[in-house]
Amino acid sequence: QVQLVQSGGGSVQAGESLTLSCEVSENIFRFNLAWYRQAPGKQRELVATSFRWGTTDYAESVKGRFTISRDIPKNTVYLQMNSLKPEDKAVYYCHADQGDYDYWGQGTQVTVSL
Repeated sequence: QVQLVQSGGGSVQAGESLTLSCEVSENIFRFNLAWYRQAPGKQRELVATSFRWGTTDYAESVKGRFTISRDIPKNTVYLQMNSLKPEDKAVYYCHADQGDYDYWGQGTQVTVSL
C-alpha cells in the first residue's frame, strides 16, 4: 500500500508564503503527482499537477503564485505557495496517480488571514 505523508501548512497573513511537502512511500518517477484543496462547503478542486513525463499544470486561480515540484531521490512532492490570499484557505491534499490506482495524503490545513 502506497502511503503519502504530508507536512507543512499552517496559518499566515495575506501575501506571505508557505510550502507543503508530501513524502511518498515508493519511487515517485512512475506517478503523476498533484495537489488538491477543499474549502469549507466547497468541492475538492485540483490545484497543481506534476506529470511523470516532466510537465506541470496549474489551476488558473494559482498560476504565477504556486509552484509544484518533485524531488525524486527524496520521493517527495512540494507545493510552494507565494502571495497567499484569504481565498486560498482550505485543506490541501496531495495525490499520487499511477493509472489503475491512486492514493491520497492525510490533508493539511492552510489558513490565510488579512
